[in-house]
Amino acid sequence: MQIFVDANVKRSGNGSKEYPFKRITEAAKIAKPGDEVLVEPGIYREYVDPVNAGTEDARITYRSTKMRGATITGSEPVKNWSNYKGNVWVARIPNGIFGDYNPYTTLVSGDWFIATYIAHTGDVFLNGKSMYEATTLDGVEKPVVYEKSWDPDFTVYTWYTEQDAATNETIIYANFQGKDPNKENVEITVRENCFYPSKEGVGYITLSGFVVKQAATQWAPPTAYQEGMIGPHWSKGWIIEDCEVSDSKCSGISLGKYKQPNNDNKWLHWKFKDGTQTERDNICQAQIEGWTKERIGSHIIRRCDIHDCGQTGIVGHLGGVFSIIEDNHIHHINNKQNLAGAEIGGIKMHAAIDVIIRRNHFHNCTRGLWLDWQAQGTRVSQNLFHDNCLPSDFNANMKNSDALGEDIFIEVSHGPTLLDNNILLSDHAVKLPTQGVAMVHNLIHGSFTAVGRGVLNGSLTQKSPRYTPYHVKHRTEIMGFMTILHGDARFYNNIFVQKAKRPGMEEIQAANVNNEWTDANLTCGTVPYDSYPTYEEWVKQFDGYCGMGSPASDRYYNPLPVWAAGNVYCNGAVPMKKETDAVVCDDKVSIKLVEKDGKYTLETNLYECLKKTDAKMISTEVLGMAFEPEQMYENPDGSPIIFDSDYFGEHRNVNPKVGPFENGKKKIDL
Repeated sequence: MQIFVDANVKRSGNGSKEYPFKRITEAAKIAKPGDEVLVEPGIYREYVDPVNAGTEDARITYRSTKMRGATITGSEPVKNWSNYKGNVWVARIPNGIFGDYNPYTTLVSGDWFIATYIAHTGDVFLNGKSMYEATTLDGVEKPVVYEKSWDPDFTVYTWYTEQDAATNETIIYANFQGKDPNKENVEITVRENCFYPSKEGVGYITLSGFVVKQAATQWAPPTAYQEGMIGPHWSKGWIIEDCEVSDSKCSGISLGKYKQPNNDNKWLHWKFKDGTQTERDNICQAQIEGWTKERIGSHIIRRCDIHDCGQTGIVGHLGGVFSIIEDNHIHHINNKQNLAGAEIGGIKMHAAIDVIIRRNHFHNCTRGLWLDWQAQGTRVSQNLFHDNCLPSDFNANMKNSDALGEDIFIEVSHGPTLLDNNILLSDHAVKLPTQGVAMVHNLIHGSFTAVGRGVLNGSLTQKSPRYTPYHVKHRTEIMGFMTILHGDARFYNNIFVQKAKRPGMEEIQAANVNNEWTDANLTCGTVPYDSYPTYEEWVKQFDGYCGMGSPASDRYYNPLPVWAAGNVYCNGAVPMKKETDAVVCDDKVSIKLVEKDGKYTLETNLYECLKKTDAKMISTEVLGMAFEPEQMYENPDGSPIIFDSDYFGEHRNVNPKVGPFENGKKKIDL
């Protein structure tokens, strides 16, 4: 059955084509498996709470009849501003509009949030752009430019909130820098979510072609209920496609964890167990309470434009397993720099088990992609990454930072994690406090950081290794826990191009020599793995070893072996010493990413400079298995991979070219 919705009708009808509903919520209450909700263009200021689930064979589809013509927003316009003094205006908002959730009395908080940053979950928007919250009225009257923002000039557009208990009103002061807010489009967020079931298990829903924006979402750490403006809320089989998702206070789309009342931000509130331990606890609890492949995950997010969210574009823990995230544009995440903590990125996923992340474009995010814990069977393929860092001018002046940003961060996972046919152009390409990673046919224009570090909990004198889980192959059930030994890495047929070091970056590196979390390495290439053993060296430790009674050694705790072959190094990029067939290119290689009208072109002389190489076809058989889970680098269904397709899907020759392009040119339209 088709159900029709049109915000522009004079009065709500019965959902028929002739008499459509006025609100999507009305359709969401009655839609059943197999139904299609057709939404006409318009602005829908409502929280849509889908009541019923679809089925695998009969989905419930919510579709904008015009691509991105229907907008679901968590905000309301405010037109009752009065001048307070100078450029500062004041508005009084009756608290009845907020129901039981007032974003202007609710602080952003949770595990791994840096609480020195004071922020409410609410926001004030001027002509669609999020203004900056001040912690005092003086910060509105005398705003100061915030250099850490990507847009420092706009940081003087500030607002401050307080409560009037006598009138039960929220008071908002705002500095509009000479603009009249009653003539401009000024909106404030009043709803926590936009399209999100209030109950668990509402699966097999498609959301297609909407604009979804401006919600007062809460911080989404892995040890808490993870919410977003959009999300399946612990269910299976959602499709989110062709949507524009923007301006969530914290996260745009959540594929995250359900609420465990006994372990919801427990580290923040109880404090006596470390966050890592509460994380292990809630993973095990989730397994006991039904976290399985049959019930959870297998979502698809595709062809979405996801931008200008405060914490993440997409967040997930446990709930995103077996999902596909493809063909999305994910950009300008955490650019205001008004939120800080350990859960920030274009995508931040824990337990990305058998998740495929392909053909996405990540840029201008504090971090592009962060795979934290249990990146087992995760494949990151054919993606474009660039400008994922803190603002360039601010970056250059930092002398000590473990958060400079990178294209990809893989943290304390046992793998197998596969990165193939990607273009990585940020200063720091991949942060690697992990093991069980294979990189095949990538173009890498940045450095590897945190190799051999970043896996402890930071205690002062006691040992504090982080034990993380690994799982039954292609399942959620836990097989065991282990610390990170480092190594167990494979590098085949990649191109490494050293980037010119920007002013100030070498000082940053020097300041981080003893930093547990990063070394801020700037040298491109596999050189951080210089000290790691080859497989032959590693296995020799076990010659003649017969278990109990044999001479004691560190054989079970030494770093694992590293494999490298068929790689090319340009502009001073450095191979690891034990890489016997490394090709070092003597010619000067230039790489330039050019944007015009939203289209990106890679301009390079790389393929004129490359020497002939003896690159070999790489496959699952060549890569072997990740050590701890004893799982091959293979497809989610267990079938082997042959890397015979390039960045564009073009078929590779028997003796392929190195890097992501089989047919390299001077100008490559991406």
